Amino acid sequence: MRVQRSYKSESVPGANVSGSGTLYLVATPIGNLEDMTMRAIRVLREADLIAAEDTRQTRKLLTHFEIHTRLVSYHEHNKSASGPELIRLLLEGQSIALVSDAGLPAISDPGADLVAEAAEQGIAVVPIPGANAALSALIMSGLPTERFLFAGFPPREKKTLGKWLKDLAKERATLIMYESPHRLGKTLSAMLEAFGDRRIAVIRELTKKHEEAIRGLISECIGWFEEHSPLGEFCLVIDGANESESDGQGENEVWWAELDVEAHVSHYESTMDRKEAIKQTAIDRGVPKRDVYNEVNR
Repeated sequence: MRVQRSYKSESVPGANVSGSGTLYLVATPIGNLEDMTMRAIRVLREADLIAAEDTRQTRKLLTHFEIHTRLVSYHEHNKSASGPELIRLLLEGQSIALVSDAGLPAISDPGADLVAEAAEQGIAVVPIPGANAALSALIMSGLPTERFLFAGFPPREKKTLGKWLKDLAKERATLIMYESPHRLGKTLSAMLEAFGDRRIAVIRELTKKHEEAIRGLISECIGWFEEHSPLGEFCLVIDGANESESDGQGENEVWWAELDVEAHVSHYESTMDRKEAIKQTAIDRGVPKRDVYNEVNR
């Protein structure tokens, strides 16, 4: 095994004792500008240049804190060209601060590739901690925090999403993932099918004015968002599998599995009116209410 060592000196900008510069991974606010740390402001001011995922967004942040460091673009679509150039500058002794749109860089963004190459070249990589949406959502979710897995963004294609969730279904750790508002309903429905009806916290707009956490079972959250349009960016925190689920016992067993839609609705009509029965059936099956309504009224 090869052991890599890099040396840094943060007190003075420029080259380290090894001759190369330093790659700083600088956390930026995820909504509230008051979450910007004094250390982050200093590093952004002292770095030779700042590499940003979205220069327009970052320029607003720099203007607010009166930071005038040169700004360059580094994102998914130009990383193959920009990455080697940034590594060259680092090897020449320049210091570079890497930032993402919000939160910690190198998490679900191309910054991870730059960090990997910098480490391979023996360049010092220094994290500047700060706001992070995934961990912020976890600690306010009310779900277990002693073991967790960050899964990033779910796949967009339905078949791929189903397999991706199935692969996570036996994971005992609390699951954390990001999702956009226009895909939230489909993801929750696919999650109900893959995981069963687990506890979940659906958290949006962290640190912003309309920060909100919806906690309950997956089916209950599906019902909530049928009545309230999803707005903002979401973090989903999902309870891990219990012992029987992780051992593969009783996977996806549901009482209504052998019923057709009409029989499913009829079961609920013994205790509630037809409208509520249709709504509950839709929640159970993870489908829109109108699909159930159309099925039973053909």
